Amino acid sequence: MTSKTVRKVLFGLHRYIGLGVGLMAIIVGLTGSLLVFQSEISDFQRHNQIGTITPKGEMLPIEVVLNTVKKSYANQPDAKLQRVYVPTKPDEPFNVIYATKENDWIENYVHPYTGAVLGNNLNSNSINRFYKVIYELHYSLLAGDIGYKIVGTVGLLVCILTMTGIFLWPGWRKLLTGFKIKWNAHPKRVNFDIHKVAGIIAAVFLIFTFFTGFCWNFNEFSEPLIRTITFSLKQEAVSQPIPTQSPLKLTEQLKTAQAKLPSAELRSVYFPQKPESALMIRYKFPQEIDDYGSSYVYLDQYSGKVLRVDNVLKPLLGDRILNSFTPLHYGTFGGLPTRILYVFVGLTPLILFITGFVMWRYRYRENLVQHGINKATISR
Repeated sequence: MTSKTVRKVLFGLHRYIGLGVGLMAIIVGLTGSLLVFQSEISDFQRHNQIGTITPKGEMLPIEVVLNTVKKSYANQPDAKLQRVYVPTKPDEPFNVIYATKENDWIENYVHPYTGAVLGNNLNSNSINRFYKVIYELHYSLLAGDIGYKIVGTVGLLVCILTMTGIFLWPGWRKLLTGFKIKWNAHPKRVNFDIHKVAGIIAAVFLIFTFFTGFCWNFNEFSEPLIRTITFSLKQEAVSQPIPTQSPLKLTEQLKTAQAKLPSAELRSVYFPQKPESALMIRYKFPQEIDDYGSSYVYLDQYSGKVLRVDNVLKPLLGDRILNSFTPLHYGTFGGLPTRILYVFVGLTPLILFITGFVMWRYRYRENLVQHGINKATISR
């Protein structure tokens, strides 16, 4: 197969994938741009809702906080404790997550020094509700499990689209040409130049975001594959239910977990949702950038046995790859500058789709004209 044939095949692939998934990629990209600074905006809104927290001595034990929130759900027997986030700063609240039949994500904010329940996200304003819709639109197109897989598939196709675009980029023949936009040229040429320059600048970042999104949405396949390829398989953490025995108290479990990572700080606890599920406790080491850390201790919820320890300072190759997905997807790997850059990266699918569609229209019209000329020539 000649290079000209390969280029023609890749061009066709690039064109039709772009036309096929372009609109969905636009939705994912634009919502991603809106979500880049969601945490800061949410923190600001939460601060306005619950007011200022003044540090007063030691923070309350987690179990005291959980018991306080549990009382507020006494008349909702279906309510289930999901997880709790420990304050990362002295003036932040505990965030206790509950789920009910009506709402699967209720954030309850608790004063870390008095134990008072300060409010929840159900009482939040329209901005937080707006972001909830944007988040669901971003990862599932508001279509539930089916939408979740559709977005994952779009992520893979956009990666293929981007890689074919990199191959087709004219800058490989002459570097300057690949980054030049002739603003005074014919609109057709200007449109093409915008497409090639925007595409090559954003290409790597588009692969970062859409590939990690694909892996997350198909995590049941991607994680085992990555761990198998990198020889980083791990034993599944499973609790062994004991008849007539209730799960151990959290205080005991936390002591066991902390002993495994003595220099790390507790960040959150993920409570088992099934009898065979493990209690998962998350920690952060001082040298980590991520506020919530990436180290976990898995415990049997009945016996307290340590089932697995994921220490971010001693990661397997598979762990390093999987742990890289979060900063690559959210643009946090370079601090504020890359996060700002990711706002514009999210706009790229819109720019590329519009310019790509215009190029397709020009080519389509030219083919019609050429076909008409050839037909007229033959008829003579």
